[in-house]
Amino acid sequence: MDYLISQQRHPMPLATALSLPFSSSLLLRSFENFKSVVKPPNAVSVHAPTPNENSNHQNSNKTNERVIVIGAGLAGLAAATRLQTDNVPFLLLEASDDVGGRVRTDFVDGFTLDRGFQIFITAYPEAQKLLDYNALDLQRFYSGAQVYYDGRFHIVADPLRHFSDALRSLMNPIGTVFDKLLIGLTRVRVLTRSDHDILTSGDDIKTIDLLRSRIGFSESILDRFFRPFFGGIFFDRELETTSRLFNFVFKVLALGDNTLPKNGISAIPHQLAGKLDKNSIRLNSRVVSIDYDSEEEGIVVVNLQNGETLKSDLGVILAIEEFDAMKILSGKIDVGQIKMPVRSTVCLYFSVDSDKVPVKDPVLFLNGSGRGIVNNMFFASNVAPSYAPRGKALVSVSLIGIYDNVSDEELVELVVKEMSDWFGEASVRWWRYLRMYRIGFAQPNQCPPSDLMKDPRLKLGMYICGDYVTSATFDGALVSGRRAVEALMKDRAKV
Repeated sequence: MDYLISQQRHPMPLATALSLPFSSSLLLRSFENFKSVVKPPNAVSVHAPTPNENSNHQNSNKTNERVIVIGAGLAGLAAATRLQTDNVPFLLLEASDDVGGRVRTDFVDGFTLDRGFQIFITAYPEAQKLLDYNALDLQRFYSGAQVYYDGRFHIVADPLRHFSDALRSLMNPIGTVFDKLLIGLTRVRVLTRSDHDILTSGDDIKTIDLLRSRIGFSESILDRFFRPFFGGIFFDRELETTSRLFNFVFKVLALGDNTLPKNGISAIPHQLAGKLDKNSIRLNSRVVSIDYDSEEEGIVVVNLQNGETLKSDLGVILAIEEFDAMKILSGKIDVGQIKMPVRSTVCLYFSVDSDKVPVKDPVLFLNGSGRGIVNNMFFASNVAPSYAPRGKALVSVSLIGIYDNVSDEELVELVVKEMSDWFGEASVRWWRYLRMYRIGFAQPNQCPPSDLMKDPRLKLGMYICGDYVTSATFDGALVSGRRAVEALMKDRAKV
């Protein structure tokens, strides 16, 4: 749930999503047309060439004495930030009309709609170095969850933050008392290890095998809590994701808060972009291929869709999705195979009058029943009141999988029926459908065997970054951008 990819199929495009999470790889659609998508209040102004400008560049082949970064998602923005800090000239190219990649927000009729369910965890170590949390005005979730099981809700709470709630939950059916003791022991275990050690050493097995066989959790807590909670983080209810990623996410959850920026999840990339030289960022500039100059050794040639050719003698950093990187580099550089299946999700938004919201707490609701299609949901305006206009509330519902064989209309109907079972038909009948995000590529598949610290260097002058290079989280994307620049600088120092 950390962060995801999205691309509108109607005339619009995601670790951790707790999250949560977005490019041409995305599959997003809605069965209504929306007229009032506006620029976010935190949007930055960058250079977006007009068609006339582009035509003036078509024959350009001048060598640029600057690094070319392709892709202005979190990884590309982190790379550009590091280059600017080190006073290295750069040009950041973005194919779409705004920065953020997967981390985008739409503003519709006063509602703030993040493109897919995405939650920002404050304990991400790389994010703490790069972001101004006060300026983001982070709005906090309750430290725990409400689990729907056997026709009612049961609380699971962090005992260090909500001791009385945790004490009352000891005897509920969401696991045994021993399970809740094991959660505390697991917390101690991950907190005594460094992030690097967690991500690079120790067990590299499926999360479900770690939880069931190595730690000893019961099937009741696996099915009723871990599958919906961490399954929602990894978009993987089978919990086949590597135990290394589970340990890292468990650690940052123990240390930090789950939050939403006041102005939407896109406030994060906009803050990063706002610190960069705006003349070094070009939107609407899609790269279609990359070559090496046959006459000048060490020169990388970048070909844009508009016919423009750019050259760099300092290096190129590919900060785009894995599918797009493989397409651009096809036949030139082997970047390996994409692990399948990739992770996908659907996120639906509804509005309702604020006085008809059945719950006022900023809490995440999990489906522990083992039935239905909803994995998790929450009332977004309970967490961040700014996500809905005055007098209204915003509902966010998330599914795991793409449900490509189910129409939008049918999917909305199924979700409303299921939510009526949870909260009562008298409450849910007032919900009004707003928008649906079908996200075909929400996260890379990081099942074992995994490599969460891949070498960003493909060859001299060519580097990759993104959450598929490190860990599929907000933090992993930021780390990968920094590491790509470090590899480039090391190579340039040798040269």
